[in-house]
Amino acid sequence: MNIGDTNKDRTPTLADVARFAGVSTATVSRCLNSPDRVIEETRNKVLKAVRELGYAPNFNARALAAKRTNTIGAIIPTMENAIFARGLQAFQEELGRNGTTLLVASSSYQTDLEEEQIRTLVSRGADGLLLIGYRRDPKVYEFLHRQGVPVVAAWVFDPDADVPTVGFDNFLAMKMLAEKVISLGHRRIATITAATQGNDRASERLRGILAAMTEAGIPENDLSIIETTYGIDEGGVALEKLMTQQIRPSVVMCGNDVLAVGAIAKAKELGLNVPADLSVTGFDDIEIAKISSPPLTTVHVPHRRMGKEAARALLNMVGTTGGRTKILLETTLQIRESLAQHTD
Repeated sequence: MNIGDTNKDRTPTLADVARFAGVSTATVSRCLNSPDRVIEETRNKVLKAVRELGYAPNFNARALAAKRTNTIGAIIPTMENAIFARGLQAFQEELGRNGTTLLVASSSYQTDLEEEQIRTLVSRGADGLLLIGYRRDPKVYEFLHRQGVPVVAAWVFDPDADVPTVGFDNFLAMKMLAEKVISLGHRRIATITAATQGNDRASERLRGILAAMTEAGIPENDLSIIETTYGIDEGGVALEKLMTQQIRPSVVMCGNDVLAVGAIAKAKELGLNVPADLSVTGFDDIEIAKISSPPLTTVHVPHRRMGKEAARALLNMVGTTGGRTKILLETTLQIRESLAQHTD
């Protein structure tokens, strides 16, 4: 059979592909859904027919029959920087290996928008959802439970959370970095952080700094705090505000690497030497941390492993009623030139 035997004015069907390839419709179906079960020669004939005819499987019909769409939704707080990129890439790769498509939305750190996106993805048939952080209105989780849509919260770990969490302990990770900062003689500490209201990652990191200060005998009220949105420019503006204070900090601990790089750039603009005049730390260890000048001291987050484990957890939960996965990943300190010993 050649391509001219089909009517170009209509959408090609599975039967058209089968006739073109000289195989049964069952073989075509196996080739498209379980290609490893079809010998290479037959698979190549079918795929050639698919390409030549421009055939696309009827997604809606397949989803209706299987009661699954083979799509997973992910809602991340922002696409404007690389904070979530590496983890989301690994998440997508793992889904792809299992024949599942990823749909992504960005909430811009807006709770109302995130809730709207959750309902939209569910209405579009998402088999499961990846969310960042776990603190949100319980009604959201009640809605997902009623809809039978499993959810995994990533970038956090809490053994007591009501939803499966795949991530790291933000409190302990930042506390560990703060302890290192304090051990180098810093007592005038400041932090540039995202808004902590409704953001469990930011609030836990702030709590980690305060806990380390308390244990070292430094009053919590001595911590200078500026909350801002995540961005290089925002980090710079916040740094400038901190340096106008009567008592300047000797170290600025930033809630992520993006803010920290912005702070370093502004410090240089103000004529400050990093780290001789001011130490700066970040969090995440994304690529920009290594090429910052000076290279940035930060907390390394295993983004790719987190994305992969989150995908596996969701795939295991889809189609089942159980699943309370709790996966704790370790973070490590990356000590680089932006942090130095301080002596008053």
